[in-house]
Amino acid sequence: MPPTSSADSPIYSFSARTLGGETVNLEQYRGKVLLIVNTASECGFTPQYAGLQKLHDTYAARGLAVLAFPCNQFGKQEPGDAAQIGSFCAKNYGVSFALFDKIEVNGAHAHPLYRYLTQEAPGLLGLEAIKWNFTKFLVNRDATVITRYAPLTKPEALAVDIEQCL
Repeated sequence: MPPTSSADSPIYSFSARTLGGETVNLEQYRGKVLLIVNTASECGFTPQYAGLQKLHDTYAARGLAVLAFPCNQFGKQEPGDAAQIGSFCAKNYGVSFALFDKIEVNGAHAHPLYRYLTQEAPGLLGLEAIKWNFTKFLVNRDATVITRYAPLTKPEALAVDIEQCL
């Protein structure tokens, strides 16, 4: 059952390391709309970084926070270290939204945030596992996981849902 208020939502109890090695508690995003995405630099969906950046540019001032979590679990498409990932994203896509350190999103070592997200918004046929890079989760200002988008869903297609949450 989804949380009834942001005060009791576990989403704010999670933390993650940035590419720079700083531990960030998701509490700092309280009251924002979150778009949480597992990413990879060598994936056919990698150009979606441009669309994610456009969403950030368009909606950050109104309360959207894009949170990207690089992951190497799908075809080993994120082989770089933190410095390489950050450099790639800045150089090729001008990424200025939050980039976190590489994590796992499936399996025994899945980051706790992703275990929570996949339970709250299972995928096709109710399966919790992330199927590929650039799976996206939209979380409203009350910290309720609204929906999960497949990797094929382009960031620009999320604008209407984001606007409804803002």
